[in-house]
Amino acid sequence: MAGVDIGRVGVERVEGWGMAVGSTVRVVRPRTVEQLRAALREAQSAGVSLAPRGTGCSYGDASTTRHGWSLDLTGMNGIHDFDCGTGVADLEAGVTIRQLWRTALPQGWWPKVVSGTMFPTVAGAAGMNIHGKNNFKVGTFGDNVLDLDLLLASGELVTCSREENPDLFHAVIGGFGMLGVITRVRTRTTRIHSGEVKVKGISCHDLAEMMAYMDAHTGEADYLVGWVDAFARDESLGRGLIHHADYLEEGEDEDAARTLTLAHQDLPTSILGVPKGEVWRALRLFNHPAGMRLMNAVKQVAGRMEEWQGFYRQSHAAFNFLLDYVPDWKYAYSRRAGEGLIQYQAFLPKERAHEGFVRLFEEGHRSGHTPFLGVLKRHRPDPFWMTHAVDGWSMAMDLKVTEANRASLWEACRRFSEICLEVGGRFYFAKDLVISPDAARRAFPAERLEAFLALKAEVDPGGLFSTDLWRRVFEGDPEGASHGPLGAEACA
Repeated sequence: MAGVDIGRVGVERVEGWGMAVGSTVRVVRPRTVEQLRAALREAQSAGVSLAPRGTGCSYGDASTTRHGWSLDLTGMNGIHDFDCGTGVADLEAGVTIRQLWRTALPQGWWPKVVSGTMFPTVAGAAGMNIHGKNNFKVGTFGDNVLDLDLLLASGELVTCSREENPDLFHAVIGGFGMLGVITRVRTRTTRIHSGEVKVKGISCHDLAEMMAYMDAHTGEADYLVGWVDAFARDESLGRGLIHHADYLEEGEDEDAARTLTLAHQDLPTSILGVPKGEVWRALRLFNHPAGMRLMNAVKQVAGRMEEWQGFYRQSHAAFNFLLDYVPDWKYAYSRRAGEGLIQYQAFLPKERAHEGFVRLFEEGHRSGHTPFLGVLKRHRPDPFWMTHAVDGWSMAMDLKVTEANRASLWEACRRFSEICLEVGGRFYFAKDLVISPDAARRAFPAERLEAFLALKAEVDPGGLFSTDLWRRVFEGDPEGASHGPLGAEACA
């Protein structure tokens, strides 16, 4: 295959976003479908697997590989079309959420579903089936995809939708890149009449109060999300702050011509007078249990003050992309390879969610692995085969990883998983780095899991597409990325 143009090629260290896993691999960056098809042929000729990857926003090992090549799709980032009459966007795989909203917003539209950061690609968002603070209302990213193009291991390009190749459509969305490479996504956006949303904070004394408020307002709110102080105990366990946000109605924003400009969406360049790019260094001073206990307590007090303020307005970008306020904030956890953070996100059915979350926090306290941050969301189910979505709730918990605590943290996460499974919970592969093959088997309906594995064998019989997550969870790799040697090489 010498001389075939497969795009830019290099050897680099490729990490999960949380930095706790990574390896040095050959990275291939095609810019067109033809280059991508050539890359597939070259990998098959070389006898190596490919790990599809966008901007690398998955916290764990969903887009890393120790054995094969990394297939970076960020160069395929053209916007084919945006229909300002319907809000339908036709996008190449590597288009980011940021590109999408910056195209849509000046024309009076906003993406249906965004994550807490604007930098994931739309193919990654579909492949991981991401959700936002409005999941209870509009569903997951996949719920709002109209159709997509998928390049199979055979080199065949197929279009998938609810009507055309429906099995592939429902398996690829949430299928974490293991059935083929998404090359194009066509998705809906939401009509907006202002560049701002109206927001209010609701301070809650415990988890039950927070869940009761959110449940009572799912019929009217456009967004609901809860910050939870995971350090609180006893009668204050699960205390925190809800943010309830609504779109503005037509005519409600008298200055819509200004707020619907991109300039109005720009996030601040400094925080408390400190350039944003340096803030992570200050956060590092607090990145330990005592420091985070203090920061959570201060935030709880600030939340009470915010509630007194009543409704206020924020730009869409400011409200939705909190993780982008501080560039490289993850470095507050560590700058050493193999250290950083993981996010354990449990999805629990509504009937037992409160019980499950209480048990998770208590286990964190008991084990000495109290989450530094907890985020609560309300969810609804969806039809995708490997979905994490339930009619219930999720709690995302940020946990610090160090060389010294790695073994005990993974053991604590094993106990977290047992709690989740006992109450009928599921897991989210975009965040995961810790669940076992047994936990995955028990979490997902057997008929869906078997159908997914059968479809994988049908459309990728040679196992061309493989990641550390796939090998760890679905092949039972005893040296999976979460437990194996840090920095393992894979430069085939």
